[in-house]
Amino acid sequence: MLRLQASCGDVKLKYLDEAGFSLWSPVSYSYIKVGEQKQIYQSKKRGKRLNILGVYEPQKSFNYTLKLGSIKKDNLIKFLDKEAQEAKTNRLKTGIDTVIVLDNSSSHKSHQVRVKEKEWLEMGLYLFFLPTYSPELNLIEGEWHQLKAMQRGLGGFPHERLHQENHQISGRMFEDEYDLALAVKEGIQNRSCQVGYQLQQWTMSGNVDSKNYQVFNV
Repeated sequence: MLRLQASCGDVKLKYLDEAGFSLWSPVSYSYIKVGEQKQIYQSKKRGKRLNILGVYEPQKSFNYTLKLGSIKKDNLIKFLDKEAQEAKTNRLKTGIDTVIVLDNSSSHKSHQVRVKEKEWLEMGLYLFFLPTYSPELNLIEGEWHQLKAMQRGLGGFPHERLHQENHQISGRMFEDEYDLALAVKEGIQNRSCQVGYQLQQWTMSGNVDSKNYQVFNV
């Protein structure tokens, strides 16, 4: 029903979720020239896990933030505060409200988040929680799959063409968290160019910004 309403222009429909990456990415399959052997050199440390929190409006926009370590409840609330501001602006311009679809993880349904829901609703942002065990209904999952495992071609979608030159997070090893963050950002930017949606990165405490791991607050 929500997708139908969105297709008719009655609501602005987005999908929220988190994903994680480490310096040692899972090794799957890849391509190499005949007669050559592919070698992957493992870095000396596992490092901290890099997490991404994103909100995806299919074919239109992708807002995200990167953070070393786990994404806490207050990080989620600050992120949704920004989404609520966008929803308020959109409501004033178009009269259309925004719906964000998300799963039932403990942080999403925490007391702190539920307290904020009324405030966000008044700004034009409504949270819609998926039925339990229904990750396939969250369309941002497809973007995580593209980012983690699929190839980046020089043109078109990954399932349409295969290219020798490719970029993939899967099976790659990284020296440090900064290099990993750059690869994730590059993957997101490449996906944005392929699909044609607008991209926006927000900063929060724990963002990786340089080799010195400078930190910015929301």
